[in-house]
Order: sequence, then structure tokens, then C-alpha cells
Amino acid sequence: MESHSTLLLQGGTVLDGTGAPGVAADVLIRDGVVAAIGPGLASDGPAFDATGRIVCPGFVDIHTHSDLTLLSDPRGLSKLHQGVTTEVVGNCGLGAAPLPPGADVAAIRQAVSYLDLDPAVTWDWDDVRGYLAALAAAGPSPNVAALVGHVALHGGVCGFDDRPASAAELDRMRGLLADSLDAGALGLSTGLVYAPLTYVREEELVALAEVVAAAGAVFTWHVRSYDDGLLDSVAQALRVARAAGCRTQISHLAAVGRRNWGAVRRALDLVEAATAEGLGVGVDIYPYLHGNAPLSQLLPAWAQEGGAAAWAPRLRDAGVRERIRAEWTDRPTGWDEITVSWTSRGDADPVVGRTLADLGGAGAALDLLAELGAGVMMTAGGRSEDDLRAVLSHPSAVVASDGLALDPGGVNGAGMPHPRSYGCFPRYLERYATDLPDAIRRCTSAPARLAGLPDRGVLRPGAPADVVVLDPDTIAGPATFTAPHRFATGIDLVLVGGVPTVERGAHTGRRAGRVLYRTRGTTG
Repeated sequence: MESHSTLLLQGGTVLDGTGAPGVAADVLIRDGVVAAIGPGLASDGPAFDATGRIVCPGFVDIHTHSDLTLLSDPRGLSKLHQGVTTEVVGNCGLGAAPLPPGADVAAIRQAVSYLDLDPAVTWDWDDVRGYLAALAAAGPSPNVAALVGHVALHGGVCGFDDRPASAAELDRMRGLLADSLDAGALGLSTGLVYAPLTYVREEELVALAEVVAAAGAVFTWHVRSYDDGLLDSVAQALRVARAAGCRTQISHLAAVGRRNWGAVRRALDLVEAATAEGLGVGVDIYPYLHGNAPLSQLLPAWAQEGGAAAWAPRLRDAGVRERIRAEWTDRPTGWDEITVSWTSRGDADPVVGRTLADLGGAGAALDLLAELGAGVMMTAGGRSEDDLRAVLSHPSAVVASDGLALDPGGVNGAGMPHPRSYGCFPRYLERYATDLPDAIRRCTSAPARLAGLPDRGVLRPGAPADVVVLDPDTIAGPATFTAPHRFATGIDLVLVGGVPTVERGAHTGRRAGRVLYRTRGTTG
């Protein structure tokens, strides 16, 4: 289909993203926005036959790690093929900006290695404004908005040692954060399992949350623990929310380790109590029972001090290894539940796709980390289907991939990544959607509202024409952990700003996405 200023989607069932029941209607798109919705619309431009299909807003993925992959390949293939039209990057504290004067940029880049799959991407920005300008210059297919990553913020000011921020450093971080929010960032993200954030005290979290609250922005949390310390970690996020009065998003809520199954329901009770107090708290989750993270996330916080350039050689010391092994004796997940998904050695690395149990357990994990430092990724299980369904059905929950925009044939398509990068939203709709209008809402307007993007995720006259036409009978996410590089099925058409970007399973090559900026005072 050629690109035209006018396009008519005819004969479909419209789910507008609000949770309202579907209606048989046509959708007229003109000059990048929804011009009209109703039966029997006419147009002198081209038409797309949507008979038997659902016409809905494009999916708004508010928890992604495409910060650098969209600079490597702006097409965002794995996300567009599953119907994502807006991505929010900078999650889990792992954003690539700001990089204040004096920052050890190499150490920050290692600390956010989970994002950094293409070494050819140059970091030629100093702040969030410059990073967003780089994204805009790349011309992405999806719309992109960004959070401020706490790793860059704290690491750039305080470094990578285990110590509290000084009063002067807190003031500097608060100023950098305020500047970043003024530049259009949607909010702040933290990830308290990633060094140097493992060393951050609550005083710093509250001080930064106050800046977020003053801007009407959102504070998103990869909490300190998702296993034995889940409840205490969720309680900390809510305690900071109460102290600062900021909107809060708890990312990928799950309980890891069989002994912790059921804790998710108690965590949701804490969220409900906070909501009843008047706090704005949301949660998100992806529809899989495995997570994906740097292998270094398994290391105790003390072992990661100084950044990867310091801790990787440290792991060759016999005394250090013995101490870590002792701390690993009562892990909530077994080595048979952890698989190496990517290494910096490339696809030919024979460890990729094998479990740590198969490779030799704790010793193999330490050997890989000592040799490759931050250049090892894992997928890890130990989660409960009942817990997953409890989160997905909770009123506060939305769907978010926690994945990256990948190209299976490109440099960022190496290894065996988590299939959520290819199939999160279709898998959710196929397997877990018992109420389709509400399920679509959890993928569109609800996450957009939580992120502070109120004009996205809805189909109504005047709204941006980010639209998906899908087949409810064939929608699926066929990507698996052993065959992850498989595009979603059942997505007939994806429009970004009214421009056909995916049509009948093929990317059109058009890149009409925009960088989205927070409007000051937006409350979602």
C-alpha cells in the first residue's frame, strides 16, 4: 500500500482502547490523525478491507530497553511486527543519559550493557536533550519517549563505589534530573539490582522522587528484590511514593523462586492499600515465566563495586569466589533454571543456549563473568503461572514487554534473546485475554496514561493515527526461548502516524515515528 494523506479502514470491529465494547465501524484517517469513526464512511483515497478484523490503537509499550537498538536499526522490526507503535525507553535505571561533565562514560556504558548490542553506536550526546535529538535524527519507525536512567544519573555524579551520595551530589543529581524532565523525559527510572544503584540509600530515592513529583512525572521501579525480599522492596517503593507524592510504576511484578510463589498477591495488596490512600500506583508485567537480565545481576552487591572494569578481574581471586559461592548456596532458583542467552563473543559461542547447570553451575557462572564482565546475558525461570495470572488480571496492571526492538538478521539479532521482544502483546492476547476490550485497554490507553502520554493508545477523532488491524483468530507470538527470532502472526496492518509501516507481515520500510516529549504538568 502506498502512503497517502487519506486512508479508510473499512468493515472492521473497532476497539477504541478505552475498554468499551467493540463496534462495527469504519475508521477514516487523514493527515496522520483519526478524522472520523462510524459506519458507512466514504473516502476518495485508498481503502483497506478490515472485514473480520479488530481495529484498535497501536500498542504502547511503556517498559522497553530499545534505547540503543533503535539507533542501531531504527526500523524496530520485532516491535512493529507485534503491533507496538510507541516505545518508552530508559527503564530499570538503564538509560543512556544524562552524561554529566566528569562522568566515566565507559563505565556507564558497561553498566547498561544490557542495552548495548551494537558497539558501532556512538554515544555523542551529553544530556537527555541530546539523546532525544539523536533518536529523532535516526528516524525510528515507532514513536519513542524516554525516562531518565538512574544508573547514568548516579554513576555520572557519584561513581561506582559503595557509599551514600553527599549533600552536594544530591543537589547536583536533582538539578540534572530537573533539566532532563524539562527536556521532555517522561520521568525517572531506577533499578536497584544494578550497580551502582545497589548502593543507593533511601534518602537519595526520596530526594529524586520529590523532583519527579514537582514535575508531575512518573517514577518507575525495578525494585531491589523480586525473590525473598519482594514484599520489603515493594514496600520501599510505596514508602518513597508517600514521602514525595509522586506517581509510581512498579515494573515487571513477579515473585522468583518456588518458595516465594504467592508473594505477588500480597504485593498487590500493598499496591491496593496505597491506591486507596490516593497514591497513583501502577504495575506492569509480560506474559512469560522467565526473565532476562545481565548474568552479573546474580552477583552480591559488594562484588560489583567499582564497575565492571574492576569487578570482572576481582572474580579471579580465590577468596572472592569462595565468598560468593557461600552466598549462592541458598539461591531461590537453581542453575538448571538459568540459561545463557547472549555473550559478547557472538553467536558462535557454544555456551549460548545452555543452562548454567549444564555448564558447571556456580563455577561456570563465575568463569564467564570473570572473562566477559558485563558481556553475558541470561534468561531465568522460577516463576508461577498463578502469580502471572494474578498480576495480569489486577486492575492496576498493564502489559509491557521489558524487551528490545531487534532485527533478526542484523547485529542486534544475535544470541537467543527473550521471546518477549518479538511476541509479548500477541502472546498476551492469544493466551490470557478473557475480555478482549479490556485486554486491548491494558495494551494501549492504560499504559499510555500511566506514562503520561494521554493522546496515545486511543482511537477517537483528532487522535494520532497509530493503529493496528489484527486477526483475533490468528494473533499469536510464536517466538520461543529456543527459537526466539520469530515475528508475531495475525497482525495485518500497523500504522504509525497514519503511515503504513507493517502490512500483511512485511515492514514497508517507512519510518514515520516521532520522539514524544512530556508536557510539563502531565499527570497521566
